[in-house]
Amino acid sequence: MSIAYLNGDYLPLAEARISPLDRGFLFGDGIYEVIPYYSGKSVGLMPHIIRMINGLAAIEIKCTKTAEEWKTLLDDLIAKNSDMGENLGVYVHISRGTDVKRYHAYPENVEPTIFCFAFGIKDPEPVDRTAVTQYSMISTEDLRWQRCHIKSTALLGNVIHFQEGYSSGHDEALLFNAKGELTEGSSCNAFIVKDGVVITPTQDNQILPGITRRIILDSLKADGSLKVEERIVTMDEVREADELWITSSSKEIAPVTKLDGKPVGNGEVGEVWQAAFKIYTASKFDF
Repeated sequence: MSIAYLNGDYLPLAEARISPLDRGFLFGDGIYEVIPYYSGKSVGLMPHIIRMINGLAAIEIKCTKTAEEWKTLLDDLIAKNSDMGENLGVYVHISRGTDVKRYHAYPENVEPTIFCFAFGIKDPEPVDRTAVTQYSMISTEDLRWQRCHIKSTALLGNVIHFQEGYSSGHDEALLFNAKGELTEGSSCNAFIVKDGVVITPTQDNQILPGITRRIILDSLKADGSLKVEERIVTMDEVREADELWITSSSKEIAPVTKLDGKPVGNGEVGEVWQAAFKIYTASKFDF
């Protein structure tokens, strides 16, 4: 059974309890992270922690744990769940805490609720364009809030978009703004490839500053064999792209071969995906 962490205690996940007056439950008032560990080695642990700390500051949740204290806590949690398998993810959830009433304004003198648990994740995909899992997506206008750069636990907008894709027999939903510009997927960032160039939307309030996205960009730029651009990407460009990828901590770099029922490029996983995934795989534990 998974061992969880809740407000200073390690306990079986099934025994973890919070108050119904917790603001995470009432308002989605919190920040979360999901961090992968493969054979005990984390991917982007400190960048995840730093993003979480920045998110807490952005919504004014006061949590005194330092980055090193978070690292120790999460490494300990992984060690306590080692019997669950080699590859694990950790879900980290910090809400503003529990007040004595339901009231929109931030309460004073409440302690944040800190909840973490481990769960099994699949083995990494092979660096082989003929064997990797292929994804299918729909596209739809992005109707979420305007602070998508904050990794909020209030995910209903994302969930509704994801359900649009899922209900229609697809793996994900690709989102675009009112100007017809690509933002991201409902639970992932997005990249396109055109004429060998790897392109992703500019980081702003419309997209999450994905850790996998950042590792991909940094590792590709360091390698230098592929040209990379961060800029506005129109949906016309997406539909004319040679390749389309979605990226996240759980998916890593997932190739999309069908969008809105039509093939992306030639309908096959591209050579640039394989080259990029090889570079990413070789460097992902360095972050």
